[in-house]
Amino acid sequence: MSTHFVPSAMPATSEALLVVDVQNDFCPGGALAVPEGDVVVPALNDYIARALAAGIAVYASRDWHPPTTRHFAAYGGPWPVHCVQGTAGAAFHPALHLPPGTPIVTKGTGAEDAGYSMFEGALDDGRLLAAALRARGVTRVHVGGLATDYCVRATVLDALRLGFAARVLVDAVRGVNVTPGDDRRALDEMGAAGAQFETLGEFAG
Repeated sequence: MSTHFVPSAMPATSEALLVVDVQNDFCPGGALAVPEGDVVVPALNDYIARALAAGIAVYASRDWHPPTTRHFAAYGGPWPVHCVQGTAGAAFHPALHLPPGTPIVTKGTGAEDAGYSMFEGALDDGRLLAAALRARGVTRVHVGGLATDYCVRATVLDALRLGFAARVLVDAVRGVNVTPGDDRRALDEMGAAGAQFETLGEFAG
């Protein structure tokens, strides 16, 4: 999915909603399904609707792996084949209501690139996410999606490291939990690094 947009036409905003990797392969029935991963879809749709009403920018990321990558178990990595470029598994969940023109951050595109953090990815115009956010005056990000213990965690920690305030949407994330409790440990780590936590009732209120 290619989404084109004109950065100069976007209004400045101090906040952004980051929707992380809500793709078919990470939802039930997918190649690397997160338990209850599809539960985040209606929750994120509510966040998106509220963000639009409040003038908060919305960005979405996607894993977009080549068929051959060290990220996959067949080539020495930890994961089964998932979110291969151009496949149905790499598409966004069909019930996710991304607004038309949502900037898409594509990550994990190289043979050596795991692409966990949304801040590692690039938009269609080649800019990294941090540069795009700063160009819009964003200082705080709200992060939800999949999975709590990997890409959400990495995105939040990078946001904090890069100087953004970060809030985790605790009712719109789910964890892989390769080891039971990984999601809770990831939340604790994010909190210790300075992230805050919120639910829909606290967002854009």
